[in-house]
Amino acid sequence: MVWGCFVGDRLGPLVICKEGRMNSDDYIKILNDNLKEFKNTIETEQGTDLIYQDDNAKIHTGKKTREWKEQNRIKSLPWPAQSPDLNSIENLWKILKDRTQQRKPFPRTVEQLKTALREEWCKLEPGVLLNLVNSMPKRVKMVIEAKEDILNIKIEC
Repeated sequence: MVWGCFVGDRLGPLVICKEGRMNSDDYIKILNDNLKEFKNTIETEQGTDLIYQDDNAKIHTGKKTREWKEQNRIKSLPWPAQSPDLNSIENLWKILKDRTQQRKPFPRTVEQLKTALREEWCKLEPGVLLNLVNSMPKRVKMVIEAKEDILNIKIEC
């Protein structure tokens, strides 16, 4: 399992998580050790507050995590259920996975895989990140249209 983040065309840190199931404490440690500094740097450079986007996983939304985010001024984007299409990082994971699987030689051990993931993460181009960000309006529209079809209603934005 890995954790990473990006803002616009700026790639943040990539964290190779411990093996096994993560809990809120593990997630908070990742945010504390990696997100806070990256977020503060970007906010200082851009002169604006950022909104963090994760998903509805229990370790992301539990009371302990919510309290930690509040204490550390990390605002989270309200997140609709079952909506991975709206999270750009999911598309970035696919790109990272594809690039890692295309490596020659293919990583055969856990350590080789970790090295490959770190190397491929660092090679992600700013244009790839911007394309993901710029695709958001189209993806939001597609999700709304899919919900309209399922619910047989028209949603106005």
